[in-house]
Amino acid sequence: MSVRSAAGGPRDHAAVPRPSRRVPSLTPVGAVIAAATMVSLALLAYQLSRPGYLLGVTEYDDGSYVGSALRLVHGDLIYRDFIFVAPPGITLLMAPAALLSKVIGTTAATMGIGRIMTGLVAAGAVVLGGLLVRHRGLLAVIVTCGILAVYPDTIAAAHTVLLEPWLVLFCLAGAVIVFDGDNLTGSGRRLIWGGVVFGLAGAIQTWAIFPVAVILALSLPRPRRALRYAAGVAIGFLVPVLPFAVLAPRRFYQGLVVAQIGSRAGSARVADSYRLRQMLGLVYGSVTSHAELDAIALALAVVVLAMLAGASLLTRALPPPLEWFALGSAALVVAAFLWPDQFHFHFASFFAPFLALSIALPASRLLAGAQFAGQAAQAAPAAGPGSWPGRQWLGWSVTGLAGAIVIVLTVIQANGETHLATHADPPAAADRIIPPGACVLTDEVAFTILANRFVSDVPGCSLMVDGLGTDLALSHGLKPSTGAGRVPAVAAVWSSAFDHAQYVWLTTLNARRIPWTPALRAYFSKDFVVVLRDGRRDTLYARRGLRPR
Repeated sequence: MSVRSAAGGPRDHAAVPRPSRRVPSLTPVGAVIAAATMVSLALLAYQLSRPGYLLGVTEYDDGSYVGSALRLVHGDLIYRDFIFVAPPGITLLMAPAALLSKVIGTTAATMGIGRIMTGLVAAGAVVLGGLLVRHRGLLAVIVTCGILAVYPDTIAAAHTVLLEPWLVLFCLAGAVIVFDGDNLTGSGRRLIWGGVVFGLAGAIQTWAIFPVAVILALSLPRPRRALRYAAGVAIGFLVPVLPFAVLAPRRFYQGLVVAQIGSRAGSARVADSYRLRQMLGLVYGSVTSHAELDAIALALAVVVLAMLAGASLLTRALPPPLEWFALGSAALVVAAFLWPDQFHFHFASFFAPFLALSIALPASRLLAGAQFAGQAAQAAPAAGPGSWPGRQWLGWSVTGLAGAIVIVLTVIQANGETHLATHADPPAAADRIIPPGACVLTDEVAFTILANRFVSDVPGCSLMVDGLGTDLALSHGLKPSTGAGRVPAVAAVWSSAFDHAQYVWLTTLNARRIPWTPALRAYFSKDFVVVLRDGRRDTLYARRGLRPR
């Protein structure tokens, strides 16, 4: 078949030019995001490959979170059927893994899958951080993604199922939706959906209120925008939380308010030097003294403020809303982490994105302002024609320096992971001794989850997933060390748990979680005997008269 040419003669189809298909090319910004994400994944994967990190007992909190999801898929509701001291978001997020483990018949799989999911979530935050600042150019992306990829406590918090990696992911996702470049989006739909995502973050951990409040303050000059955003936040928070709260309002209040306040009271204050070291990312450094850490923190604050002032002078403009979001959120998080007595290493991972943004955004604006000022000076009549030759040199020099610093930090983090303490799996003899379906009481449910002895078919067996949280919630904030055992509700729940237990699995830290009254200790000593002892950390007891396998 042929067609006619412009001259009227025939020509073949092969002669007709066809539009070429453009293959999408990876931009420098995209390449940096991809590279930083791969670095994050490599560090996280190496960490999980260390002995005991995938299927070993590494933390206390992860057992509670995974255990709550396992209870849920077996028909038991948080708050109503057992004390739970976190919002329901993490339970719902772990529910698919718990459901899969129910199908394949092993609760240990829930913990392993949950840890892999949490690692992927931490790497996903690197992508979202890059997307949030990509309009600022290569420097902003290198700094933001670099810090998120190698920040020590971000990696450490993602080694198991903890709240902070999930909280960071949802907060960054919400920010990507509500910000259009440096400014809040003008789209009402995006404000609502961004608010929904921030509300979901609040259903994971209430610290989401800090970035939520900053964005709400930024949107107040336009009340309709603020209303849409606030409505989205309310929807995102209430949809997952309200059904559980309505079914057990008193227990909901005890778990989320009473226990949380109690956990922060009556404890020895964690040293400020430890907090600063974790928040500054100096985990593997030799700086430990309070004076040195204070000096580094002050120097960092001065540098950030200087970059803000310099950028505003050069651009003749105040910081845009995105920068206020980063700085305001960072300030609130710092205050929240320095004020209470309680602080744990994984808290600092929630500070990482705001630290990264607070450095990256002023630095990129300062660089752009310096390049523009140099270009303007070169374009002045006295300077003669031509573009400023140092503009490109300055940009690449600063960007290259930032990239080199990130590479050094990556090497430090990778080297630090080679010295991580190893964790042992629960003793294999435990699941040989304990028959499936037996009632096992423990002060740390990660042991029974990883030994596949978490679910019991014994009527009346305790559903407790968090012994310390139960003490705090039922005693108005008391711990075993401060008199929780003297509260009738606490004594009753533990008495019932021991009455129905066939096996008791205790760690060396059990006194921090179990309120050992004289009566309870006497009952335990009389009715239980040692059947397995792991000298390093735990002991398994069986009820007298019960014949272990």
